[in-house]
Amino acid sequence: MSNFDHGASPSRPRDVDDSGNDDTRSLGDIVGAIAKDLSQLVKQEMDLAKTELKAEATKAGKGAGLLGGAGVAAHLTAIALTFTVIWLLDNWMPIEVAGLILTIVWGAIAAVLGLRGRKELQKVDPTLETTQQTLKEDVQWAKAQKNS
Repeated sequence: MSNFDHGASPSRPRDVDDSGNDDTRSLGDIVGAIAKDLSQLVKQEMDLAKTELKAEATKAGKGAGLLGGAGVAAHLTAIALTFTVIWLLDNWMPIEVAGLILTIVWGAIAAVLGLRGRKELQKVDPTLETTQQTLKEDVQWAKAQKNS
């Protein structure tokens, strides 16, 4: 079945609106409507991508903050408490052994904090699953509009 009314001019395709009524619109009107719909669709996709990226950036910020906090905490705590504990342990063992023990303890604490921060960063998913899915649907919609 043809999209053209045989009684109308070839530049005026017949269209059926959403309510099922025949509507005779010019080719320019149809192209304009499709362009408007496509423009709105692109804007909605951009808004969706921004929303998803913001959520993922928040996750990345949390992981980075934990890693930064781990580094600062490990450094400052190691300096202050290491000297204090070394002086205390010096009463029972050589000062060199006390220093080695404290170095190992603070290294383990820094490693645990670093691993936790790394785990948080691995939760970040930059693939934007929802945006990809809706873009696929948009491509299908555009193909359907082109073929109709």
